[in-house]
Amino acid sequence: MPNIKQPPVFRVFLPFAFGYFLSYLFRVVNAVIAPDLVADLNINPSQLGLLTATYFIAFASSQLPLGILLDKFGPRIVESFLLIFAGIGAFIFAKSQTLTGVIIGRAFIGFGVSACLMAAFKSYVLWFPEKLWPRINGFQMAAGGLGALSATTPVEWLMNITDWRGLFLLLAILSFFSALGVFLIVPEKRSQKNQDSFSLQIKGIKQVFKSRNFWRIAPLTAMTQASFLALQGLWAGPWLRDIAGMPRSEIGIVLFWAAVAMTSGFVCLGYIAENLAQRGISIFYTAVTGMSIFIGIQIFIAFQIPIAPIFLWILFSFFGTSGILSYAVLSSSFPRTLSGRVTTSINLLVFVAAFILQWLVGAIINLWEVSSAGNYHPSGYQAGFLTILGLQAAGLAWCLFPGFKKKS
Repeated sequence: MPNIKQPPVFRVFLPFAFGYFLSYLFRVVNAVIAPDLVADLNINPSQLGLLTATYFIAFASSQLPLGILLDKFGPRIVESFLLIFAGIGAFIFAKSQTLTGVIIGRAFIGFGVSACLMAAFKSYVLWFPEKLWPRINGFQMAAGGLGALSATTPVEWLMNITDWRGLFLLLAILSFFSALGVFLIVPEKRSQKNQDSFSLQIKGIKQVFKSRNFWRIAPLTAMTQASFLALQGLWAGPWLRDIAGMPRSEIGIVLFWAAVAMTSGFVCLGYIAENLAQRGISIFYTAVTGMSIFIGIQIFIAFQIPIAPIFLWILFSFFGTSGILSYAVLSSSFPRTLSGRVTTSINLLVFVAAFILQWLVGAIINLWEVSSAGNYHPSGYQAGFLTILGLQAAGLAWCLFPGFKKKS
């Protein structure tokens, strides 16, 4: 951790890190328990995609008001309040017997964890110097990576003791615990609360969305991060089953190492970006390079090139983290009083896109016949993956060509 004397780093970092750990666990756990959800609820690929993606649209719907609330009331109050809804959502999810019920629960969860990353970023902007933002943000994201790790082999192990309903009851308890921890442990920085009127807060959002700096990198960030979330959070598991021909136990192992790679990526790329910035290479260029490599890796996955799946998904997960560097880029382009609205604005785009792409892949897969064993057709995966790959390529083209012509 960075060497910061005041406030105590762990009072600021650990409560937010645990909240984001839960947020990411909620986000990706369906990739492991998908077969159980399909069997118990009798749902098709499109419905599975809709169920899982509901998290993203509920998450996205709160982002713009969340930015105002974070800048107005501070991250401690906002996150501790919202985490209560995550606990309620996990309880509803565990107890529901219908697709409608679990969708409602999933929506509550998405809304409840919607502040876990943005509140942390806002808190770090308030407490830590700008030069440390990429590094501390990387550690925060690594906490999410640990959540993704926990959603793989540990969840498979837990499923031998209980079922997915018992798992979500446990997650409900942990969510309430996390809410209490943020409220009681995180220090308050009252002098940094934004006292602007509501109308001025809205003008701040307009300022963000009118910025050429914002739109230079936002489409690429949104498309790559949304694709990362859509595939890692659901479709990686079924792909490993149907394309790589792996049994469930091996799928858990691959997803485990992919999550390790993701965690490493968050930390390593944060350090790399920081060191390159000291050598005169901006974080912007580091972020765009990382996202370009991420797009290239997906070409091999989409065309089902016969390369070891564990190798492909490790690279996918490592470089899929590069988009998070864009948040530090954008935060440094605006006044600190706007930092909450800046990060939630880009997050809005990311999670709306993630909802659309995660559902869209399922809808495309559903165009092909499902086998008697419940496997999805390889052509469906290829069509779905190529669709989102094309959208990312368009975002990269926008960034590299029209986006560089002018500076705001």
